[in-house]
Amino acid sequence: MSVETGFWGIGVLFALLLLRVPVALSLIAVSFGGIVSLLGVKPALGILSSTPYDFVASWTMSAVPMFLLMGFVAFHAQLTSGLFDAAKAVLRRVPGALAISSVLACSGFAAVCGSSLATAASMGRIAIPEMVKAGYAPSLAAGAIAAGGTIGALIPPSILMILYGVFAETSITQVFLGGVTVGLLTALGYAVVVLILTALRPDLIPRRPIEDEPLPAREALRRVWPVLLLVLIVFGGLFSGFFTATEAGAVGAAGAILCAGLVGQLKLSLMKTALLETLMTTASLLIIGIGASMFTRFLGITGLSAFISAQVGAADIGYYHLMVIIVVVYLLLGMVMEPFGAMLVTLPVFIPLLNAEGISLVWFGVLVVKLLEIGMITPPVGLNVFVIRNVASEYVTTVQIFKGVTPFFLSDLVVTAIMIVFPALVLALPQAF
Repeated sequence: MSVETGFWGIGVLFALLLLRVPVALSLIAVSFGGIVSLLGVKPALGILSSTPYDFVASWTMSAVPMFLLMGFVAFHAQLTSGLFDAAKAVLRRVPGALAISSVLACSGFAAVCGSSLATAASMGRIAIPEMVKAGYAPSLAAGAIAAGGTIGALIPPSILMILYGVFAETSITQVFLGGVTVGLLTALGYAVVVLILTALRPDLIPRRPIEDEPLPAREALRRVWPVLLLVLIVFGGLFSGFFTATEAGAVGAAGAILCAGLVGQLKLSLMKTALLETLMTTASLLIIGIGASMFTRFLGITGLSAFISAQVGAADIGYYHLMVIIVVVYLLLGMVMEPFGAMLVTLPVFIPLLNAEGISLVWFGVLVVKLLEIGMITPPVGLNVFVIRNVASEYVTTVQIFKGVTPFFLSDLVVTAIMIVFPALVLALPQAF
């Protein structure tokens, strides 16, 4: 074992990432080079040849392309296009109704998507023009959607949570259940932000109710029934124990295709586009996962993870001190890295530490996803912000979106603090089921 080699490996890894070398290639190169220096070329080649199969040939991992396919089919078939209108019909008399409706629509879209980028892009095209037309400040309208998009990875199905469950070797279903609570708490926090701004800053959000003719209840139901059906089938079967998270992905993909057919949107071109996007996204995620798996083995060989756990134990760092360190690390990484890379680079170091401290890996999984999603709206690499900039370039600049997202970022910090102080709140649903 060589702890020093482990530290060098981490240093070289972050140097490569700062040089904008792709995350997967950085992880594989550092891991292979480190193992060569410790064990020689033949063992390193053996690990390089076996790790891809060991990682990909996992029954649990098959949930990733299935949930991705469900989301892409739902997106391209416009199964979620009525969510915003339905939310407006319910909340039309509430101050800031359009902004709150957009947050609720993001939450509904998240239940059939699993991607914060897709959630932000889809809802941004629909909601931002309408909010601007109603007198909302463009920066606030764009900020609400950029922040609302982060709910996409919190409410299951979440690709981030699936990958976390695989690496942490913990129940994906339980992490999903914890994500439901935090996703709804995040949406509630954003709604509170809108209500406060409506009261204090009418120049940003007009106080008048929605003036459009209300959508009849029957019409609202007609527009959202595909989403309701998918949620009922996938979540009902998953959380009742009728099928596993992996099986839920296959059921959800089949259900999305069926719903697309029932609403008359199932076309060959749609399926081709959805399948190609699923394949490309799955391939990019899997190669990052293979690199992270190699990096985990490299750190195990060096003994670095055990060394850090022992040092933390000897230093007697308290729970809150440890949480502050972890929060700061993920917030900083979220500013410069995409979520999958940031999570998979850090888990090999943090998971042994958490096991030594007796901290629930289910709870930590939800916390990690929440922190990584905060990174989606923080500069300079807030991916959701740039997605919104692309779909609403005629209304706002990038700087204006970052300005508009600030109050929602503060709400996220409050939710994170609640999660840390009251972990039982996150674990209530997993323990109940």
